[in-house]
Amino acid sequence: MIDECLVAEFRIDGDDCPLARATKLVPVTIDASPPQLRADGNVLLYFSTPPDDRLPSTLDADEDIRYLHVTRNDDAYTYRCLSKHPCVVHELVDVGFLVESMQYDDGGATMRGAVVGNDVLRGVMEKAGQTVGIQLQRVYPLRADEESSIGRVWNLTPAQEESLHVAYEMGYFELPRTITAVDVAEELDISKSAFLERLRRAQQSLFGTLYG
Repeated sequence: MIDECLVAEFRIDGDDCPLARATKLVPVTIDASPPQLRADGNVLLYFSTPPDDRLPSTLDADEDIRYLHVTRNDDAYTYRCLSKHPCVVHELVDVGFLVESMQYDDGGATMRGAVVGNDVLRGVMEKAGQTVGIQLQRVYPLRADEESSIGRVWNLTPAQEESLHVAYEMGYFELPRTITAVDVAEELDISKSAFLERLRRAQQSLFGTLYG
């Protein structure tokens, strides 16, 4: 049994995938679940964004996107589709990277996941070095007591859990509030709208778990 598990975060720039291309044209942040690779090489995508009617038409015009479906509500748009473009993340998955979440913005993507042991991390790093545009942002150990973390219990994504944790540590939820959403967003290195979107989604998950 291997006791050591590492959390790693990579940044991908220069990848010509449809979601990255779309964020060059439309200034939105896309929160995506790990892409699912089909046996025929096509990729199933599931992702969400703040409401923006420019993105559906941009994706629909992309020749690599097929079967696009959009669910619209006041807080967010949720997308499901098939992409004919191979996702670069699968190159890291093949050598042991367990991708948990992806976020696209400004023509690139940030992916977060786990690596079991330093030997696997070295293999992932070697593969990343061979792939143009992938850089390691940070890596840190996953504590043994985090397997039953808040995120797993309350059905939060890693990005949502991180945003809640940082906001709480900075005093965003204290009364009277002395920290603004801009302050928390700067600490997270994301936009104010992206932070507020994560916060709303986290609250929705929390309340949904509480009240069924």
